[in-house]
Amino acid sequence: MAVDVRWATTGDAAALAAILCEMAIHYQQSPLDADRALSAAEKWLGDESPAYPHFALAFVEGEISGLASVAIAHPGIDLERLLFLKELFVRDGARNAGVGRALLSFLAGHCLSQGIGRIDLTTEDWNEGALRFYARLGAERHDQKVFLRLSGEALQAIAAKS
Repeated sequence: MAVDVRWATTGDAAALAAILCEMAIHYQQSPLDADRALSAAEKWLGDESPAYPHFALAFVEGEISGLASVAIAHPGIDLERLLFLKELFVRDGARNAGVGRALLSFLAGHCLSQGIGRIDLTTEDWNEGALRFYARLGAERHDQKVFLRLSGEALQAIAAKS
C-alpha cells in the first residue's frame, strides 16, 4: 500500500476536518460538530505560511488516512531549531499499515532538509501502542521533564496580570 504524505494546503480543509472529527471520537472526547471542524480547518490552513508548516497529511489511494500536527520551535539545543510533534493520528482502518511511519519519515526528511536538529513529542504514559511504535523508530524516552499546562482560569488570570 502506497502512502502519500504532504503538507496540508487550503484545499485539504475538508479532509483535515474529517480526520479531526474522527480523532476526537478516538480520544473519547465529545464529538466535534462537522461544520465547526471545517471552519477551524479552513482558518488554520489559511493562516499558515509555507515557511511554517502545521499539518502533514497522509493519504492512501486518495483517502485521508493520518495526520501529524507540528510546530517549529526556536532555539533548540546548540541553537538548532526543533520540530514539536503535537499530534500523530492514524485512522482505525489504516493502522499497522505504515501510515504512522510514513508521516514520521516525511517529518524527519523535512527536519534534515531544513536544518532542524530533532523531533520532540509526548504521548500518554498509558498508551502502550504509541510507546512501542516510537521505540521501534528509535525514540528515546526522557523522563527528566514534567508536562505542565496553563488553561482556563489560570490562563485568564495570567493574562489579566500583564
